[in-house]
Amino acid sequence: MTQILKRKALALVGNHAVAYAVKQAKPQVLAVFPITPQTTMLEKLAEYISSGELKAELVRIESEHSALATIYGAAVAGARVFTATASQGLLYMGEMIYWAGGQRVPMVAAVATRAIAEPWSIWDDHQDFMSKRDAVWIQIMAENVQEAYDLTLQAFRISEDERVIMPVMMGFDGFILTHTMERVEVLEDYEVDSFLPPRQFNLIDFSDPVGVGPIAQPDEYMRIRYEAMKAMERAKLVIEEIMREYEKISGRKQYGLVECYKCEDAKYAFVTMGAWSGDAKVAVDRLRDQGIEAGLLKIRVFRPFPREKVKEYLRSMKGVIIFDRAVSFGSGGILANEVKSSLYGLEVPVYSVVAGLGGKDVRPLHFQKVMEDLIEGRLEEERWLL
Repeated sequence: MTQILKRKALALVGNHAVAYAVKQAKPQVLAVFPITPQTTMLEKLAEYISSGELKAELVRIESEHSALATIYGAAVAGARVFTATASQGLLYMGEMIYWAGGQRVPMVAAVATRAIAEPWSIWDDHQDFMSKRDAVWIQIMAENVQEAYDLTLQAFRISEDERVIMPVMMGFDGFILTHTMERVEVLEDYEVDSFLPPRQFNLIDFSDPVGVGPIAQPDEYMRIRYEAMKAMERAKLVIEEIMREYEKISGRKQYGLVECYKCEDAKYAFVTMGAWSGDAKVAVDRLRDQGIEAGLLKIRVFRPFPREKVKEYLRSMKGVIIFDRAVSFGSGGILANEVKSSLYGLEVPVYSVVAGLGGKDVRPLHFQKVMEDLIEGRLEEERWLL
């Protein structure tokens, strides 16, 4: 008889699930600055340090820019580091985001996704997270609180892998996940220690310390950027390898660059990223009950973009509908543009739907209605759900 491992289960809101994972990852330096909706995550980490459950330096800083600068320096010196932010805070970090990515400094940042001003909004969309798609960061996004916990642990391991050595941004939807309580199965501390051993390298030679201005001549600049691109492509295999290893430890077979939900035999498919993937799955089930062969391709890793997987799963579809919570103004849905590029040369009808900006509610019924419009020939190439 196969023995089923009973996992410890906790009731956690998303922010606390990420904080629990960070505690188990044992970073040595945290830099904190509050911004809704991630503030309670860093408050929980401060509680862990105060109680002695996490031995780390908590740096209370005056801005998000300084927060990332702080962990940047600590990471270069060899420390495992973490921070979190959202929306305007991520934009304020902007300069240091590009420094950390360009120099490929291993670190993890959690982004509780939130709309960007103006107008002012504290509610969810993906504009902040996706605005950093060219910053040389690996970007992964969670569907639910369980994934937010799991992906945080994986992010540390991916970032520090010697084949990659690159910062990782873990996105999860503001309020929809950050403040929603779910049942979360957590690993034992010894399992995390085995999966994520202490970091054993730094990026400077302490036996011969020198100060170097990081300016590059054009030839070197081009080469460094090319090496970053190769590392991003290499990261696809590394990420899948690490996720498969995590599957064996956790017993949850649900990871990879993408997730296919009933799309193997589907004729029509949604493409989503983030929390509303759960709503899309409900819609797929309802559409199947109506006799419509629908499926869902969920993008879990946004950078590096899994174009090969997108092409593999969608190449034979009669229609593909991409739901976007972020827009490149003057061009269209950001995820839709990525998918269209991946399917270039294939005769696959692709439709872009922009919805959920600024936290506007999107439910399974909205997914159903759009798919029904596609089947009946009423769907435009691009639609906004206002």
